[in-house]
Amino acid sequence: MSQVLVLRPEPGASATVERARNRGLDVVAIPLFEIERVHWMAPDIHGFDGVLLTSANALREGGEPLESLRALPAYVVGNATAEAARQAGFDIAATGDSGVERLLDSIDSDLNLLHLSGEQRHPPQHSRQKITPVVVYRAKPMDARLPDSGVALVHSPRAGRRLAELVSERAGIAVAAISKAAAEAVGKGWKAIEAADQPNDDALLAVAERLCNNPPR
Repeated sequence: MSQVLVLRPEPGASATVERARNRGLDVVAIPLFEIERVHWMAPDIHGFDGVLLTSANALREGGEPLESLRALPAYVVGNATAEAARQAGFDIAATGDSGVERLLDSIDSDLNLLHLSGEQRHPPQHSRQKITPVVVYRAKPMDARLPDSGVALVHSPRAGRRLAELVSERAGIAVAAISKAAAEAVGKGWKAIEAADQPNDDALLAVAERLCNNPPR
């Protein structure tokens, strides 16, 4: 069985490793990024209808400025981020499970949302809401030595681009990507590239398990 390479930063890496082991997979964490807090100031909440949260990192690294935003309802992508928001004292107005675009499509179009984001933000392409971003964390690239074989889990387009930068000999590595955008970011020359049908860990690990048990020839 091929080894699964978990490339996301901590603490998400450890969570994915545990899920992979529960599936009986041989897995190792090789984070390509380290999450860092940045200095930020919370804006006046008047005029905002809610907080948009697309990563639990914003809550883990947000610090004291989060306190002044708790009066705003939270619109959240993913159950893990929703749980982190609850623990941080936010009331959840809506939780999406298929990416930020689907979440925004499912809520009122006239909302004015404050997006607590990372430094590398990818704005929603067709959002009807007014979205004001504020950067609360960054993902710092790390030097990493990857093996020349295995199944690499790519959790974001940026991780895909970083993987492509680090690996020149690609023929022995299959890529399981969390989205089509993440799959496209890794480029060509890999043993296989397959995107999950839903942007979550369970769907991603299902792809990885399939690639491990039925490797391309």
